[in-house]
Amino acid sequence: MTPRSARRTPRTLRLAGAGAAALLALTACSSSDSDSGAAGSDASALSSSKLSGTVNVFAAASLKESFTTLGKEFEKAHPGTKVTFNFGGSDTLAASITSGAGADVFAAASPKTMKIVTAAGDASGAPATFVRNQLEIATLPGNPDKIASLKDLTKSGLKVVLCDKEVPCGAAAQKALDASSLKLTPVSYEQDVKSALTKVELKEADAAVVYKTDVKAAGDKVAGVEFPESADAVNDYPIALLKDAPNAATAQAFIELVRSAEGQKVLTAAGFLTP
Repeated sequence: MTPRSARRTPRTLRLAGAGAAALLALTACSSSDSDSGAAGSDASALSSSKLSGTVNVFAAASLKESFTTLGKEFEKAHPGTKVTFNFGGSDTLAASITSGAGADVFAAASPKTMKIVTAAGDASGAPATFVRNQLEIATLPGNPDKIASLKDLTKSGLKVVLCDKEVPCGAAAQKALDASSLKLTPVSYEQDVKSALTKVELKEADAAVVYKTDVKAAGDKVAGVEFPESADAVNDYPIALLKDAPNAATAQAFIELVRSAEGQKVLTAAGFLTP
């Protein structure tokens, strides 16, 4: 190597070092951009997995107030979702489901009516009991007929309403009457518990055998009379995701809310019993 060549070597090394530094910086930026892109991709995937769409819930009429509250809470917690309800007699709802009604969730007022759906193969997995409910006598405000027991409902001239025997509240009432060896001929049999209660609210009947939750929800429109025989006719309420649920993921999330501590708090506040 000539002396001249030797003099140029430090400058050449400095240039090479600068180039290497630049290359490292570029590589770092490229890596950072790649990581940022991956994070963005993960965030996008997370966003796309968020719950959305409508959940159609078929539920026993006695669940109307508490489920409506839970539906609003669910929508608030999951923007972009909507919970719609079809409340009615559990037997009627079960028949609709087995006939192909487009529902995601079924919450029944008795295992017997839920079995209609499971036997037809329309439930996805085993139903779970989430609450229980007990009967109570609803009377006119102030209880002017002085009704104090189930036996008092058999008094001559008293207009009493019962749920249809195929409806869970009607089956439970009949069970209590049979256990007490009482015969009662109502002025009408109603298709769901809300219809039976309405007869008393409108003063079209003197009394009705309904659920404690319905008496509580009615406020001062009726008076409630407890009777010991109701302890032998407590109904379990099962809930299930339906096999062909149009929005299964969001429906399952709603079921989880119903069964959660938060959901149970709403239900017990309405008068339901824990499973």
